[in-house]
Amino acid sequence: MVKTVTHEEIDLEGLGGARVHNETSGVAHFLGRGEPQALDIARSLVGYLPSNNVDPAPRLDEWTEPSVDGATLDTTIPDSAKQSYDMHRVIDGVVDGGSFTEVHAHYARNVVCGFARIEGRSVGIVAQQPEVLAGVLDIDASDKAARFVRTCDCFNVPLVTLVDVPGFLPGVDQEHRGIIRHGAKLLYAYSEATVPKVTVITRKAYGGAYDVMSSKHVRGDMNFAWPTAEIAVMGVEGAVNIIFRDRIAEAEDADAERTRLVAEYEERFANPYIAAARGYVDEVILPSETRTRVAGALRMLENKRQTVPPKKHGNIPL
Repeated sequence: MVKTVTHEEIDLEGLGGARVHNETSGVAHFLGRGEPQALDIARSLVGYLPSNNVDPAPRLDEWTEPSVDGATLDTTIPDSAKQSYDMHRVIDGVVDGGSFTEVHAHYARNVVCGFARIEGRSVGIVAQQPEVLAGVLDIDASDKAARFVRTCDCFNVPLVTLVDVPGFLPGVDQEHRGIIRHGAKLLYAYSEATVPKVTVITRKAYGGAYDVMSSKHVRGDMNFAWPTAEIAVMGVEGAVNIIFRDRIAEAEDADAERTRLVAEYEERFANPYIAAARGYVDEVILPSETRTRVAGALRMLENKRQTVPPKKHGNIPL
């Protein structure tokens, strides 16, 4: 049929096989080697969900300690902001050992989504992945994360968001395909969600992408930041080039002046303390304290009750 209508030469697997729908289209969320593994995945997923949207998220009486020691998180962030790290390592240092089940693992890998447990309590994890496109939010990542956030909210599963986002991906392709519309889906999903929302900023939190990722500005309940967090409109070098362009242009040694201004700007603004002083961050914590603080916040928010205004339904920007 495809060949007849579009004259394309392609086999069934290449057109719409399991791997294509996991990696390219995003239609499928999991890839199993066969029916037994697929059924195991389904059983695991059901274990994270309550019987209905009113019951609290399931909680196990016993749990295991994280597979990554908390102290290891203190050395996770590289010294250079241009270096990447694996966000899975941070997740493994926060959630119960062996409890993380990643959703859409092969699609839009610059964002990591999945179910896990913290002290036995089911949670949904949304996190940037700095190792893929520096963790930037693009169209596919926004759609993927928005769908997962809404799934968690449907089933009353608390959300834990780990933020290291340099912004939305710029470019002609993204702009022409409607990055604003797709990014708004994630903004809408977080804003509408009434489940407990706990956020940890590990490093970069720039511009509108920072706002979108369960910040206080979209009704995030508890926001923590590591000392390495940078909460700003844009990166340091970009900000300096715009704010001080006249001073740099007039300097005898433009490169030396730019370097000096970047260092000064980093010292004054590239930290989480100004945001904390304004109430946008509840506490600046050591990475090794992350699990304890997140678990405490989830306990505090356990009986959270929040409703949205009565209406027929929302108007998500599809």
